[in-house]
Amino acid sequence: MTTRSQERHSLPSKRIAIAGLGEIGRTVARKLAQGMPGLSLTAIATRDQAKARAWFDRERISCPLISLDELPDHADLVVECAPAEILDHICRPMLTAGKQVMVLSASALLPRPDLVDLARAHGGQIIVPTGALIGFDAVSAAAEGIIHSVQMVTRKPPRGLAGAPYLVENGISMEGLTSALRVFKGSARDAAAAFPANVNVVAALSLAGIGPDRTTIEIWADPAVTRNCHQIRVESDSASFTMSIENIPSENPKTGRITALSVIAALRKLTSPLQVGT
Repeated sequence: MTTRSQERHSLPSKRIAIAGLGEIGRTVARKLAQGMPGLSLTAIATRDQAKARAWFDRERISCPLISLDELPDHADLVVECAPAEILDHICRPMLTAGKQVMVLSASALLPRPDLVDLARAHGGQIIVPTGALIGFDAVSAAAEGIIHSVQMVTRKPPRGLAGAPYLVENGISMEGLTSALRVFKGSARDAAAAFPANVNVVAALSLAGIGPDRTTIEIWADPAVTRNCHQIRVESDSASFTMSIENIPSENPKTGRITALSVIAALRKLTSPLQVGT
């Protein structure tokens, strides 16, 4: 006779695939390959498969390399760690199959509400992890009441902003800055379009709270900082609170180290017998 405990332990692992094998993708893949309870790394989709195989050999990881349209056959959940412009190609096959996608390119979600509709229609799910911010639980809770305003100020080393479309289009150079320069002030929606690789944090914040049009942000290029610094102020009918975080950049200066760790924490929560936080 099989006990309930034995049944729980005999349940199949949740199959996890990763789309993109940059700094975040490699960190998540490494952790999954080392072993996480109830989770298994079953596939990776990446543009440069030869480079991926060489990395697999160095890390002693064995994992199929597949195309994006093969993801639903290999995974229950895909972690998106890819360029924002291919988000559709990752999400649509999975959501149509009623499966889950963990999206890091939150900025790319804002102009694509149809992806949420697709998930709703087919029983799929889009998960946006906390990423480089703190306090999402508080913002989500406040959003159950009335949030009056959400304001964010981001300061980054100039090289972390270099090459952003908004800077290129407006001829704003990050070279030789000797003092802090405010390069943008506006809504989260406009910031996501102007800095698609730099402000996924404010896009996610807006989705947790009052939306991308009412959430505002200032972006500063500051040669005096070595970390990606975010300050958030929320005014609501249930609480007023301020949050501040300084993220240490990864090898990719646009991304903080904590982003990959946030993905790992979110994955762990999927199968944990104890979940802390809303």
